[in-house]
Amino acid sequence: MTEPGYEEARDQLVEVVRRLESGGLSLDESLKLWERGEALAKTCEKHLAGAAERIDQALGVTEQGAPDAR
Repeated sequence: MTEPGYEEARDQLVEVVRRLESGGLSLDESLKLWERGEALAKTCEKHLAGAAERIDQALGVTEQGAPDAR
């Protein structure tokens, strides 16, 4: 199974949260949804970290947070 892109992962996470908040699920169903939500949140964080890195590279920011003096 391939990892979803940011938007797809975010949308799936929103659906997981909606289902958990609506209640009426068994404990097992709730735990499975929670685990899926955790995995989706990590996927979103990974995509956002990658985007931030790309932005920093495009702006020429060094690891210390200062603009690169190239």
